[in-house]
Amino acid sequence: QVTGETMELLFDLADKTGLTAKRAEMRSGVKINSTEGRSVLHHALRMPKGYDYAKHNPSEGASVLSDVHSVRDAIETFVAKVRSGEHVGATGKPLKNYVCIGIGGSQLGPEFVAEALRADATAAAASEGRTLRFLANVDPVDFELCTRDLDPEETLIVVISKTFTTAETMLNARTAKQWMLDGLAKAGVTEEKDVISKHVCAVSTAIDKATAFGIDESNIFGFWNWVGGRFSVCSAVGLVPLSLCYSYEVMSSFLDGAHDMDEHFFDAPLRENIPVLLGLLGVWNSTFMGYSTRALLPYSQALKRLPAHIQQVDMESNGKRVAIDGTALPFQSGEINFGEPGTNGQHSFYQLMHQGRIVPADFIGFCESQAPVDMDGEPVSNHDELMSNFFAQPDALAYGKTLQDLVAEGVDEALRPHKIFEGNRPSSSMLMTRLDAFAIGQLLAIYEHRTATQGFIWGLNSFDQWGVELGKVLAKQVRAQLNASRKSGASVQGFNSSTSALLEAYIGSKGK
Repeated sequence: QVTGETMELLFDLADKTGLTAKRAEMRSGVKINSTEGRSVLHHALRMPKGYDYAKHNPSEGASVLSDVHSVRDAIETFVAKVRSGEHVGATGKPLKNYVCIGIGGSQLGPEFVAEALRADATAAAASEGRTLRFLANVDPVDFELCTRDLDPEETLIVVISKTFTTAETMLNARTAKQWMLDGLAKAGVTEEKDVISKHVCAVSTAIDKATAFGIDESNIFGFWNWVGGRFSVCSAVGLVPLSLCYSYEVMSSFLDGAHDMDEHFFDAPLRENIPVLLGLLGVWNSTFMGYSTRALLPYSQALKRLPAHIQQVDMESNGKRVAIDGTALPFQSGEINFGEPGTNGQHSFYQLMHQGRIVPADFIGFCESQAPVDMDGEPVSNHDELMSNFFAQPDALAYGKTLQDLVAEGVDEALRPHKIFEGNRPSSSMLMTRLDAFAIGQLLAIYEHRTATQGFIWGLNSFDQWGVELGKVLAKQVRAQLNASRKSGASVQGFNSSTSALLEAYIGSKGK
């Protein structure tokens, strides 16, 4: 549903909405996140040492890059000490298990990268004998499953919270602290300060709160208010846990890949710009064609957590009701993003995509497998079988199957209506050489910048997230009610009838 004329009109739209100027403002450090008074500089996290950022950001470029590499150098030093065995646990055992406690951008981005690296040969060799787990949900079951087979003597906790006040993260951190203290006590170590200073590090800007928790100040790694949570995987948020597991060298390659795509986004002409093209097509499908969903379909099991991460990057960024000036948008912004790796998704929701609702789709495939298998007697390798589907599915969506085709094939007349595929269902296909750390960085940056492109064209602020606040406020009221009811038998008050009934049933049950 896109012609050459369509693309020309979309490029005209990009010009009229000032896309090129907005892109330049982002690069140069203008505070484009106007509701929070902040620059948007996650691309600075990926800049190599010696990069001339002052050329693009004369007032702050040099200091920003110096700050970034000061933290990166500290992470490199800390990671080297842990991985080499110089920094050991309270009983002298090396720390080989890493539990990363954070939620939202502190979990989804790092977890996506961790999964993507697991089967890469270089990353797998670097992580041999090490375990990386992510703890996000405040549900105690998540903590149990995360830690049940770990030895506290060999475990390092990484607490990620910018303010060190995030409710879910801090409750999980306190739970992990108690688990660590109990486990080390069984090994004869009862000095809390010794345990926490050796077994817990933090990614936070709240140094006072982190040190009050017992964390050694030298093991606290900061980041900046120009890094939004969903864009923070390239900061200490992702770099600390991922480097502990996969090495700082592997993660440097990841950052290099993201920087490579940053340069492409900022420098390439719009007509040759991958994130811009994807963003323009996203606006076309969403705003003009009225398709409210989008599927992200990586034909790579290693990218199984990519859809979840991009779901947050995109929906938290562009799911807005007002323009950047506060006026109501005359159209709906953002898409409902979802996805699964191929071929799993084919046996889940492709039925709807082919014969139900129209769902624009992004297909991602690779020429080389991370773990090739080619058995005698099989017509093709396992990877070729996977990629056969990668090439076939977009064709099936685009061209479908007509009644005439079915008649020619001799399909029973009663079944023909059920086997018609209307086709003309939009998709894009991205074919890359191989999935390694560099390519993972490129992919991340592509989708980050696609989201920014759509936000720029829609005229909204893609870098705030006020919509997540109301539920947090109401949760505090519920928390206070639960405390009062559990401790002093207070009756449920101040809620609507539905919530009141549910709370009464919950409090009246035996569970806690």
